[in-house]
Amino acid sequence: MKLDQTRVVVTGGAGFLGSHLCDALIAAGAEVVCIDNFSTGADENVQHLFGNVRFRMVVHDVTSFVWVPGTVDAVVHLASPASPVDYLRLPIQTLKVGSLGTHNALGLAKAKQARFLMASTSEVYGDPQVHPQPESYWGNVNPIGPRGVYDEAKRFSEALAFAYHRSHGLDIRIARIFNTYGPRMRLHDGRAVPTFVKQALADEPLTLHGDGSQTRSLCYVNDLIDGLIRLLTHDEVGPVNLGSDYELTMKALAEEVIAAAGSRSSIEYHPRPVDDPEVRRPDTRLAERALGWRATTTPAEGIATTVQWFAARQADPSPQEAVNEPG
Repeated sequence: MKLDQTRVVVTGGAGFLGSHLCDALIAAGAEVVCIDNFSTGADENVQHLFGNVRFRMVVHDVTSFVWVPGTVDAVVHLASPASPVDYLRLPIQTLKVGSLGTHNALGLAKAKQARFLMASTSEVYGDPQVHPQPESYWGNVNPIGPRGVYDEAKRFSEALAFAYHRSHGLDIRIARIFNTYGPRMRLHDGRAVPTFVKQALADEPLTLHGDGSQTRSLCYVNDLIDGLIRLLTHDEVGPVNLGSDYELTMKALAEEVIAAAGSRSSIEYHPRPVDDPEVRRPDTRLAERALGWRATTTPAEGIATTVQWFAARQADPSPQEAVNEPG
């Protein structure tokens, strides 16, 4: 698939990842229909595209029937709460968008004979007993724990996509996205990077859960979007892990943020959340072999850029920081 002159529907297109993907698709010559209900996204993320003739914004909840008039070449399904703060606050909505929302997005792709790419997550591996995690690993998920609403929604989404692939011949792609960060994350997102940055810029103590030895592999958003574009335009069905192999302890991440912000913050230790994974790092050999893709932005580079973006936002705050409840 060549993106020039294609028409792509992006669900969750006004969110953190979705808005960056809309930018990349338009830069590649595609026409984009962005669907979002602003439950966790914000129009400020895409308002710079509002005057572009190749961009259309549709305010809609994908858990209701989804239809887009005209030709559609690809459907990219990113709609879902993604941070623990959001899916713990919206557990039923998270399950609905993973089930009903995925079903509706697949139905649109089937009706339009379009390629379908869905954003799955490293959370399908749960608290992994295999490290790093290859795509062949089935995971270690607590299906009834508080995090299970997100983990199981994504696992169901993958199963549903493959059912459409096998039963209807739908052309699908599955991306398992690992911890991604960068500009356009919400300040009160609840994930580690924006939380640490917010606290560091205010010279407040950084709240670290546990002893800080648990690890994450943080992928800068530009790298992740490049991986999604490559998967969308490639023949590989997946699932494909998209993430960085720069594995950091949470304590090292906190120290990196403090240094990038030039902060006087200390570190405070708090109890670990339920089912918080001990380690997280993707085995990216499939992405490297099939897509020619590898995350290249170092944590120092990405965190410095992210801190600068948040610092500029605090100097000129946006009214769109608040998150709306879905209707």
